[in-house]
Amino acid sequence: MKSITTYQPERDDPMLRNTYTPPSDSWYLRNWSSCILLLAATVLCLLPFSGRAFSNDDPLFIWTAQQILQQPLNPYGFEVNWNKNAAPMSETTQNPPLAAYYMAAAGKIGGWSERSLHLAFLLPAIALMLGVYRLAMRVTGLPGVAAVATLVAPAFLVSACSVMCDPMMLALWIWGAIFWIEGIDSDRAIFLAASVILIAGSELTKYFGAALVPLLFAFTFARRRRLGSWVWYLAFPVAVLIGYEFVAVKLYGHGLLAAAAQFSRNHRLWTHASKGARTLITLSYMGGSVLPALLLAPLIWSKKQIALVTVASGIAGIFIMRGWVRLGLTAGSPQAFAARNEHWVIISIQLILFIAGGISTLALAIADYRGERDADSLLLLLWVTGTFWFTAYLNWTVNARSILPMVPAVGILLARRLQKRSPNPTLQFKALVVVGLSACGGLSLWLAHGDTYAANSERTAASLVHQETAGAIDVWFLGHSGFQYYMQEFGARPYDWEHPQAKPGDFLAIPYSKVWPEDVTSEFNGSRENIELPARSYASTTSSEIGAGFYHSYWSILPYAFGSIPSEKYAIFRLAKSESH
Repeated sequence: MKSITTYQPERDDPMLRNTYTPPSDSWYLRNWSSCILLLAATVLCLLPFSGRAFSNDDPLFIWTAQQILQQPLNPYGFEVNWNKNAAPMSETTQNPPLAAYYMAAAGKIGGWSERSLHLAFLLPAIALMLGVYRLAMRVTGLPGVAAVATLVAPAFLVSACSVMCDPMMLALWIWGAIFWIEGIDSDRAIFLAASVILIAGSELTKYFGAALVPLLFAFTFARRRRLGSWVWYLAFPVAVLIGYEFVAVKLYGHGLLAAAAQFSRNHRLWTHASKGARTLITLSYMGGSVLPALLLAPLIWSKKQIALVTVASGIAGIFIMRGWVRLGLTAGSPQAFAARNEHWVIISIQLILFIAGGISTLALAIADYRGERDADSLLLLLWVTGTFWFTAYLNWTVNARSILPMVPAVGILLARRLQKRSPNPTLQFKALVVVGLSACGGLSLWLAHGDTYAANSERTAASLVHQETAGAIDVWFLGHSGFQYYMQEFGARPYDWEHPQAKPGDFLAIPYSKVWPEDVTSEFNGSRENIELPARSYASTTSSEIGAGFYHSYWSILPYAFGSIPSEKYAIFRLAKSESH
């Protein structure tokens, strides 16, 4: 059996297969050392954020995990007030439950503290990094570059600081792809069986994991040039997803995958953004989320190519900033334009750079396929363009979490492009690569720090509200994310807009800012106390005023932004009369 664990271009050439020799012991030692260094780098990057507060969609996964410990076969059998009124969790969440099952085991063993759960989710992040290195070994001689480019990409580093499902889904995706490719190369059924089990796990962690099925089908057909028994293996994750829908219908009266698809469609229709606008915003999110493709551009493209892309991205940036494309009801609203116009210079510069990075990312995949025309390059092309298509035209919003699945593929493409541009790199060329990746890592850590500070401020705000309302019998609040989680931990209750139960004399806490969350403080009467938490970082993943929206593109045209960040604001009302809405 031939080895398939190292980069050997000749292995796919029938004329050269007999000349292949297994790698030496020193090769294995060298790669084990690289894996240990990669593991250490991953831990060093993420460990400082292991105490960060829960934020964004973290609470949804935590509550589901706690429900699983009570009713293991009914993960969504409870109600939650996440969007202004109480609703079944099966209608609120848009993700399958495997990550919550993993969290339930972690919480049962280590407890539910922030540090305990973040450390538990460090394991999938490590598995992802090692998987990228393993996959890259078979298609490039620079697997370390591919892995480091993945590690320092903002889409990964910021996402991995949460306890949401995205890095776990991608870790299962990567290892599913590895076992499938190595199973196809070696004709080992056990590898194919392991692969489809991992693929099923990936799609039950996040529905996008199912995209690996057509991706591997296209790769294998391009490799084998015919159908074979391998097709039946790919039927397994499809059957698992269908079975999951049947179980969901029995438990909750509707399919959860179908509900997620309808949710996405409804939100796309509601925003009324044009396809051109979604295309440009997605390019912006790609360029910022997969930052190595931008920072290493001078090493992988000619000066003429860079100039053309810069001009094109500049024109695209003007179209967005001037509102010449239909951005929709959110990013194109008068409030959003007014907020961005106060910082239009810094936003425009970042927007143009990010769109250029997005173009560079797509060009990498296209250029690689045009140059190689083999199954590996087809896999990478479809991986990147398929993720782009989903994010731009199928997902409910453009966000960095949707861009995350393409990050390993872009890392591999960068390594292949660098190797092709400089087969025998000089010391200066290597130094420039190191500088580019290091700069990207520094920016990503800065962003992770800013995102962590924003998450911690929600916990701080909840604590301050609790102190100001100490002794009160009924305390209510608006807003979700981490603010909701910690307010409920302090015993407060979410305000239900459809069935308000607040009485005169009750306290109501409301987060608000210039654009998002929506300022509804004028709709309530009573004495008011304001809380303001100043930002202490000039990097933000969620700030409508400077156009940043890592987790969704509502009010935003950038995945993150650098600049002066407004304070977080909260109001505490002592209600003067019953409110009805």
